[in-house]
Amino acid sequence: MTDKKSTSANQQMPPLFGKENYQWMLIGVIIIALGMFLMSGGKNEDPNQFNYNLVYSTTRVTIAPITIIIGLLIEIYAILKKPSVKA
Repeated sequence: MTDKKSTSANQQMPPLFGKENYQWMLIGVIIIALGMFLMSGGKNEDPNQFNYNLVYSTTRVTIAPITIIIGLLIEIYAILKKPSVKA
């Protein structure tokens, strides 16, 4: 009599992510890091003066968050993508 538990334990589980999944994850991380870098922005010359244009620039308020969201969407795609099976 063979036990089903011992038979299934001997079989190898397929990897959860394939090489392509990890490549997409790396691309997503790089894009998220780029968005964070864009959001950090520039340096104010005088710390006693509030520079409205520097703090609320289009890059910091619009482009950087959109870049981060795109990176997060790529990460979701990388996680949900089925790994390609090569036989």
